[in-house]
Amino acid sequence: MASAAVRPTPQGQVSSLIEEQIIPRLLMAHSSGVGRARPTGTLSVDPAEAARFASLPLDLDADELLEVVESFIERGVSIESIFVDLLAPSARRLGQHWEEDECDFLDVTMGLWRLQEVMRQVALHFPSDHFDGNISRTALFSPMPGDGHALGTLMIEEVFARAGWQTEALIEPKRKELLQIIAERHFDVIGLTVSCDCTNGILSDLICAIRSVSRAPKVQVLIGGRMVNANPGLVDEVGADGTAPDARSAVVLAEKLVAKQLVGSAGFDLRLG
Repeated sequence: MASAAVRPTPQGQVSSLIEEQIIPRLLMAHSSGVGRARPTGTLSVDPAEAARFASLPLDLDADELLEVVESFIERGVSIESIFVDLLAPSARRLGQHWEEDECDFLDVTMGLWRLQEVMRQVALHFPSDHFDGNISRTALFSPMPGDGHALGTLMIEEVFARAGWQTEALIEPKRKELLQIIAERHFDVIGLTVSCDCTNGILSDLICAIRSVSRAPKVQVLIGGRMVNANPGLVDEVGADGTAPDARSAVVLAEKLVAKQLVGSAGFDLRLG
């Protein structure tokens, strides 16, 4: 976060909690076959309601927070929208509270824990049953090697999986490990989350290496995260194929890019964001 240089110790503790405790629990939720497969709707969260929800993790316990989220689901809001339009903005808002000195370390830590527990419960109780048989749509998502912030990577992997893609996510990969997986297995799309401060040269070199070792001759490389949001022109500068403002738009972009490669069409710009 922006104030890390001022208050490194508490923020480091927050990062450790997320990376060492919360993310493994999320991975358990992703890999678990347990769940009450109940139908969900197709509506989206209203932005005004999302804004009112954003700070609730500071005041409600996890069970109360889950009841609020389930009320959205009962009204017909899709699980995808719960992740993209409700929970993700809430996590960002908690970070803003911390950066702006509106909450202390304990408040933000507890809020994050409550929010992540709700995310885990939603993933467990409402597993994706979307599968259209098109196993050619495969995607691998990873933070940049050396970047420990994997929450965004897991979030986008969840949204792609719910859209019917065959997906995998890596947590804190080494560069060698990432490239070895890409060399050994076929992925139509590689999604890199760029949250750490790295040079354009490092990112460009990694993308070039991905293309050189990929088993998919026309692999599409998407990038996102804090650095890309701050400079969308980074896509062209490092040789990526596109970016998108959120996970839902990333699915749309990836679908178009893969379809374009399959039919051999060309000529129009598919980039979003």
